[in-house]
Amino acid sequence: MLRLGCGAGFSSDRLEPAIDLAEKGKLDYLVFETCAERTLAFAHRDRKLDPKRGYNPLLPQRMRGVLPAARRNGTRIVTNMGVANVPAAVATTIAIARELGLKGLKVAAVLGDDVTDELGPDTPLFDHHGRTIREVGLPLVGANAYLGIDAILPALEAGADVVITGRVADPSLFLAPIVHRYGWRRDDWPALGRGTVVGHLMECGMQITGGYFADPGFKDVPRLADCGYPIAEVAEDGSATITKLADAGGLVSARTVKEQLLYEVHDPARYLTPDVTADFSRVEVRETGRDRVEVRKATGTERPPTLKVTVGFDRGYFAEAGVSYAGPNATARARLAAAILAERLDRHPEIRAERRIDLIGINSLHATAGASAPESEDVRVRVALRTADRSAAETMLWEVEALLCCGPAGGGGFRGQITPSVVTHSALIPRERVRTSVELMVA
Repeated sequence: MLRLGCGAGFSSDRLEPAIDLAEKGKLDYLVFETCAERTLAFAHRDRKLDPKRGYNPLLPQRMRGVLPAARRNGTRIVTNMGVANVPAAVATTIAIARELGLKGLKVAAVLGDDVTDELGPDTPLFDHHGRTIREVGLPLVGANAYLGIDAILPALEAGADVVITGRVADPSLFLAPIVHRYGWRRDDWPALGRGTVVGHLMECGMQITGGYFADPGFKDVPRLADCGYPIAEVAEDGSATITKLADAGGLVSARTVKEQLLYEVHDPARYLTPDVTADFSRVEVRETGRDRVEVRKATGTERPPTLKVTVGFDRGYFAEAGVSYAGPNATARARLAAAILAERLDRHPEIRAERRIDLIGINSLHATAGASAPESEDVRVRVALRTADRSAAETMLWEVEALLCCGPAGGGGFRGQITPSVVTHSALIPRERVRTSVELMVA
C-alpha cells in the first residue's frame, strides 16, 4: 500500500498535525497543498516588491518542522508552496536542509506554470462573460496555468526528496506519487480517474477529518482542537482507504468523505483536471472500521485539450473600519451611525463605488438576502471599501473614526486598516503552449 498524508489544505493551515504525520504516519509521501487563486495573485504582488518573496511565507516553519522526521523515515515531500516564486522556495529549503545537517537532500523545482507572457490583452476570460483581459481594466500581476502530473513526475523520477511546484491542480499533487509508484500509463483514464478522486479527497486537509465538517449538535466531532490530517492508503488498482492517526482528534466517516467528495465539484461525472476528466458519479463509499473509509469505483475519460489559467489583477486597496455600540438602544444608535456614514461618504465621489456598510450582529452576512436579526445590545458598524485610490481609503477610515466624538453616543473600539487587494479571473490555454521543466538542487 502506498501511504499518502496531507500536511496542509490551504496556505495558513496548522503545522503540528503535519509534524505528527511526518513522525508517526509511516508515510511514503507528505503533501502540502497551499496555493489558491487569491494566494497566487498576492504572491505575484509580493515578488514584484521583493524578488526573494512570492512563495508561501510559512514554508520555512513547515520545512524546519517536518524535514528531519521525513528524512529519517524515508518520506518524500510534494508541495505547491513555491506559489509565484519556486526558485526562491527551493533556495530557502536547501538553506534549511543545510542548517539542519540534512546533507544530500535533493530538492526539485517544477517550473513552467507562469504563462503571463503567453496571454495578451485580447485573451478572453471564461468566468467574466467572455470579456478580455483588456476589458477588466486593471493592471495584470500574473497568470499561471494549472499543471498536472506530467510536470511533477520527472522530479519524482529524478529521485527528489522534496518537490516544490507553483500552480498545479490540487489533486495532481497526490496523483503524481500514485502514478510514479504503480507505473500507470498517462492515458489510462479510468485509473487516473481513481487516483484523482483520492487527490480530491485529500487536498483540503481537515475538511475530511472533521474540521470543516463540524457543526455542534448536528455533526459532532471529538477533540476538534487536536484534529489530525488525513492519510490515504492507496492500492495498485486505485482503490483507497481514508484514515488518520489513531491518537489524533477528529474523525473520518462516510459523511466526512461524502462532503469532501462533492466539495467544489460542479459536475461529478465530468470533473476536469489537467490529467483526466474524472467521473465521481459512481463512487462507492464504505466504512470499514473506526476512522477508516474505503473509496472505490471512480473512473475517467480523456483529459481536456486545454489548461485552466488563473489570471491575477491588482485591485488596489481594501479598506475596512468599524465602531461598536453596546447596551440599551444599541441597535438604533448603530443604525443612525450607518446612516450618517452613508450620507457623509456619498459626499466623496471616489468612495461611492465598491462600498458596503454592515451592522454586524444585525444584518452583515445575510444583508444581501434582506434578512435581519432582532434588536441587539451588541452591534458593530463595519464599513468596507475597494479602491485604487489610497487617499479615498484613508478618507473612509477617517470618517468612521470621527464617529467616536461626532456621535451617536457610546461608540467605541475603533479599528481600521488598509491592505492590498487583488481579483482573479480564469482563462484557458492550449496545453502545447505550456512548457515545463525540472531543476534539481542538492543540500
